[in-house]
Amino acid sequence: MSLPLEGMAAIVTGAGRGLGRAEALELARLGAAVVVNDYGQSGRDGSGEASAGPAEEVVAEIAAQGGRALAHTGDVADFQQAEELVRLAVSEYGKLDILVNNAGILRDRMVFSMTEDEWDAVIRVHLKGHFNTTHFAAAHWRERSKAAGGAKVYGRIVNTSSEAFLAGSAGQPNYAAAKGGIVGLTTSTALALAKYGVTANAICPRARTRMTEDVFAGFREPEGGLDPLAPGHVAPLVGYLASPAAARINGQLLVVHGGMVAIVERPRVRAKFDSKQETFTYDELDALLTPHYADRPPGETFAAAEVLGLGRE
Repeated sequence: MSLPLEGMAAIVTGAGRGLGRAEALELARLGAAVVVNDYGQSGRDGSGEASAGPAEEVVAEIAAQGGRALAHTGDVADFQQAEELVRLAVSEYGKLDILVNNAGILRDRMVFSMTEDEWDAVIRVHLKGHFNTTHFAAAHWRERSKAAGGAKVYGRIVNTSSEAFLAGSAGQPNYAAAKGGIVGLTTSTALALAKYGVTANAICPRARTRMTEDVFAGFREPEGGLDPLAPGHVAPLVGYLASPAAARINGQLLVVHGGMVAIVERPRVRAKFDSKQETFTYDELDALLTPHYADRPPGETFAAAEVLGLGRE
């Protein structure tokens, strides 16, 4: 019996540690040949010297399990290096079938204290990094389709967003904005590439990694069994979305953690008000909207659980 991803070639960015590592291992387990990309900096804020160590360690793990993998240590937020990453997969494996965008950094600070560099750095790695690899992968699939006389090809993109985008994160305006942008990039890409046979989806994973060590500092790892916040809970969904079985799933956002997957609906109109005249006046808006929010304390926003409809946590 063949494996779901047998004969396919995949790229996973930020795959030297945490979620990316778990995802690369899962894709390899399902039969894909994997390019393990990681810039290898030691700091989660993007500081430290670049290192081939993390990517090469994951490649060694995959090889030890009988899989095929090679390392790429370029910076996906650099347009040229992202092109080299896609070219490497195509030259070594003959094609690219799967792109998993996971690379990211954190530079947390309240919006009134955040520097321009802290904003730019996070937007660059997360949002531009996702765009760069998507751009070159999409061009590859489009050219393959054209060479096949317009026939559909096989392509899967899995992007990494966050619940920080869904309901905000007070100390992460840069991160929340980048993750929201990734959802917009995903849905646009899904529409643009569907005719070529390519799907693009995004996940909001909740996992214990060096990126989230502060967020989950109060949650102890269980002494027995799999940690509910282990990256291993996320990887199977990525493997599934990368597979032929997920052909009908496109432009979707899914939250995943601890043995749970939630499909997030697109925003819906919660209430609608029409002016009784040609256009609204201040007084009319005050009479309509103020009562609508009367039961909500000033300054309160929507909690993540309320947005997801999963109950308060």
